[in-house]
Amino acid sequence: MSLAAGTKLGPYEILAPIGAGGMGEVYRARDTKLKRDVALKVLPDSFAGDPERMARFQREAEVLASLNHPHVAQIYGVEERALVMELVPGESLKGPLPLETALNYARQIADALEAAHEKGIVHRDLKPANIMITPAGVVKVLDFGLAAVAQSSDPSNPANSPTLTISPTRAGMILGTAAYMSPEQARGAVVDKRADIWSFGVVLYEMLTGKRLFEGDTISDTLAAVLKTEPDLTQVPVKVRRLLEACLQKDPKQRLQAIGDWRLLLTDVQPQVTAPSGSRLGYVAWGGAGMLLFALAALAFVHFRETPPERQHIRFQVAPPEGSLRDFKLSPDGRFLAFAATNGIGFKLWIRALDSLETRLLTPLQIANPDPYLFWSADGEYVGFTVSGKIYKIARTGGSAVAICDLPGAGFGFAGAAWRSDGTILLASSAGLYRVSSSGGTPSKVTGESAAVPVWLTAERFLFSTPNGIFASSLTGAKPSLLLPGASSSVFVPSAKPGLPGHLLFLRGETLMAQPIDAEKAELRGEAFPVAERVGHLGNELLAAFSASATGVLVFGRGVSTDRELVWLDRTGKKLQTISRPFSQAGNPAIRLSPDDSRAIMPVAEANGTDLWIADLNRNTLSRFTFDGSGSGIWSPDGRRVLWAALDGNYYLRSADGSGKDELMFKNPTCSCWPNDWSSDGKRIAFAERTDKTQYDIWLVETDGDRKPYPFLQSRFSEAEAQISPDGRWMAYVSDQSGQNEILVESIPMGKGRRQISTEGGDWPVWRRDGKELFFRQGAKIMAAPIRLTETSVESGKPQVLFEVPVNTRFQVSHDGQRFLIALPMEGAAAASPLTVDTDWRAGVSK
Repeated sequence: MSLAAGTKLGPYEILAPIGAGGMGEVYRARDTKLKRDVALKVLPDSFAGDPERMARFQREAEVLASLNHPHVAQIYGVEERALVMELVPGESLKGPLPLETALNYARQIADALEAAHEKGIVHRDLKPANIMITPAGVVKVLDFGLAAVAQSSDPSNPANSPTLTISPTRAGMILGTAAYMSPEQARGAVVDKRADIWSFGVVLYEMLTGKRLFEGDTISDTLAAVLKTEPDLTQVPVKVRRLLEACLQKDPKQRLQAIGDWRLLLTDVQPQVTAPSGSRLGYVAWGGAGMLLFALAALAFVHFRETPPERQHIRFQVAPPEGSLRDFKLSPDGRFLAFAATNGIGFKLWIRALDSLETRLLTPLQIANPDPYLFWSADGEYVGFTVSGKIYKIARTGGSAVAICDLPGAGFGFAGAAWRSDGTILLASSAGLYRVSSSGGTPSKVTGESAAVPVWLTAERFLFSTPNGIFASSLTGAKPSLLLPGASSSVFVPSAKPGLPGHLLFLRGETLMAQPIDAEKAELRGEAFPVAERVGHLGNELLAAFSASATGVLVFGRGVSTDRELVWLDRTGKKLQTISRPFSQAGNPAIRLSPDDSRAIMPVAEANGTDLWIADLNRNTLSRFTFDGSGSGIWSPDGRRVLWAALDGNYYLRSADGSGKDELMFKNPTCSCWPNDWSSDGKRIAFAERTDKTQYDIWLVETDGDRKPYPFLQSRFSEAEAQISPDGRWMAYVSDQSGQNEILVESIPMGKGRRQISTEGGDWPVWRRDGKELFFRQGAKIMAAPIRLTETSVESGKPQVLFEVPVNTRFQVSHDGQRFLIALPMEGAAAASPLTVDTDWRAGVSK
């Protein structure tokens, strides 16, 4: 998990985050014993139970500890699951540099590699980002995290190398960075120190020219260049060309064999020997160089007779960032992957270049938002996202987030956005489709149909998803037409060849399908065909776990498991009983326990939407209660009826057994309201309203009289999750007036007293039936605060941690406060499986 400033690991105090990589997050920390700053590389919690990853972590510690060299970042020790390393000041290596400066740095890099190679250690990921230049001009080579002791065992055993051959039938992972990989590493072969020599040559070229030697629009283009393209060295000084040619031989047998010999191949440097000029060593050095030049000439002749290289089709996997993955989106050019992951308190936005091992934290937004939605600008320079009732954009390279607009329809049911090349953003929600300029403004309605996952086909035509399928529409106001029944979450991929139809990627069940489509006419062509199997969802039945670029790159995964089971836990978190059959929940919606603890109302997700079901906790049965997509309801005080919020904007009463007719209880002030609680004396109903200002207010309804709703708490802050105390005199609720969500208790009517119960954040308050405790959630912790209520005051003790649950989990408490009813993920269900990257899913289409 992410560590806040001030957190201590042994004697080390966290000061600030530095970055993130394949092995975890890196922090600047203070060694309180030796009074020096260090770098801590912390393994994520999600990896701690993985023996293979832990073994790799231990191996990294041992490898780094064995490299005591002035040009290698030193390891000071291991603390818990963190490597304690030298904090290297300065900047990453960048070009172009003067020739002598570049050769000075090259000498220091080569010395570091030579020291590693002498111990049988191969770096495997040498690149400018892993080379620091201190203010004194000293080179420090960082991150031997991919290093492994070179072995001479069977190359068919993938365990001998972290680089695996990738194929559509075998999940694998490329370790390394595409632009700096050696050809054998890109192919998945066993590598040795000669792979580092190749990377050394690539880095030296970049030092001299300021440009990457191998680069393409996509990962596959870059890898194809590494495998097939002979480097053009005309831009580098003559002095180093022979050296670069020796380092950049695609056949490792023809490559420079030892990094310590690099200076022998500088044109104006003679071999440094003590024997006479005619000695055996001199002849060997020059003879080898002559043979090398002959080999280069032969290879060049063959190269120029070759046909252009084919696009490389590779599959590999990437691990999502720590936390519960809520969304991911691939940039239009297929080079970058954006992630949104939540820890239950807020979510973080991450960026990863697919030709790199590093996942970079773009912005840590600690704002509660269970379903952030990501989308890219057409040029790939900005990432759009939703949080706290607004739509924001942030530059891919980082910086401050800029608000674009408030979510349309008060944010009710927001379900996606698409950013056109001219800056027009199409927004989808339960209230309809809207459009707004990326520079800001007020969204204007396009259609009134409930919609999700909008997709631009042309400047006028677009698609959107509903539970019934994928529809085509346009900005001209034409009536939407059903294009693909029973499908969802489409992505349009234009044709790679002019004049041919593009493809529509969509999900049908758990199969990712591709369908040729004429974008100008929004008409399907040909037959649909499968692209990938076992593709899941991301906590929403309309948000599928896949993303594709216009260049043919595809990312997909199993998504977030929605399989749940109702369980009773005791006050220590120990499971007492599983009391319902498995069911599906999108996200973590509210469950409501009946007054006698015998039944529970809970939202259940199905293919056509979410409805309320009632679980009989004694008989272990589930029965459906609503049929119109409603997902919100509470019990009457006697437990005989259910008050539920219908999609027509009204509240209805129905017998809990489903019999009889619905009774209209009252009308919502707006459509953005959800019932929270019904007082035990039956006199008041509390509900939350989401306002046009993208915040929540608390309203009350008196059940006697005209039943007209009135506001209880309205302010410039957000107040929600109202719970009436058992004596009916007090209201517990969540407020963000302090800058974060906290639990407060307010008198009913207002004016007799107010008290903050939580001390370090909290949400989802639940009263014990005798009013002597108030339970709430603080991140992943279930808390209990002792309470003493009088007619005019409320007193509370220090909240205590009872146990931990998965983040963002809601719960209910038995009348005696001893048991907790929670919908937990099924045992063995993965919260966030690795994502598969396919560098060119269209490669097999023509075949």
